[in-house]
Amino acid sequence: MAEKPKPRAGGAPVGRRAMLGMLGAGAAGIAAAPCLQRGWEGLLGAASQIDPSGLTGLLPNPGGFRYYSVVGSVPHKDETNYELTVGGQVESPKTYTLDALRAMPQTRVVHDVVCTDGWRVEKTPFEGVKLADILDDAGVRPPGAAIRFTCFDGAYSESVTLEQARRSDVLVALNMQDKPITHEHGGPVRLYVAPMYFYKSAKWLSGISVTDKVVPGYWEERGYAVDGWLDDADRHSDAA
Repeated sequence: MAEKPKPRAGGAPVGRRAMLGMLGAGAAGIAAAPCLQRGWEGLLGAASQIDPSGLTGLLPNPGGFRYYSVVGSVPHKDETNYELTVGGQVESPKTYTLDALRAMPQTRVVHDVVCTDGWRVEKTPFEGVKLADILDDAGVRPPGAAIRFTCFDGAYSESVTLEQARRSDVLVALNMQDKPITHEHGGPVRLYVAPMYFYKSAKWLSGISVTDKVVPGYWEERGYAVDGWLDDADRHSDAA
């Protein structure tokens, strides 16, 4: 009768070692994922700054956001040189530093970010100063009826009506996803208009001007809707 083959010495430990190795690799992958994502986002953001074609915006990004600038490069701003000016039809023109904006009451808004290109990042938290608070601080005077935003990229602009600007879900945002807004995402300060498509949320915000009428922004001049409401948006002026 043939002798039964003996199990190979060390067979079980090899299996355990392989399993532990796979578990270790998986754990390392999970631990490294945020760093890899941040690295990829940084790479995309840097590439977008020198890509006038906008093709980098088509590259996949696990964070969901896409990067696009309407100019070849954008200067970096931080605590040492950032300023937000408020003027036009106001009682008291203002200039805010980054520290001054941080010292004002902060509001948190969580909403989906939706782009006209078709991508969406669900339940994205933004935090910053309500635009209404900044307007109240400056004091809107007649015939002020709309707000025009300009940006330190030197090209981009946007507008909303005064009624839209006073909504509680329209922010001069300092944080996104519970972190300071990076340069690639339009930081250190950007506009966030939660109930509208993301092109209304101007990046690299540097100027707020109260005007007597809506001035079409960069994309509106190229055929986009002046009121970029999301399909499911609550358009009531006091909506949050």
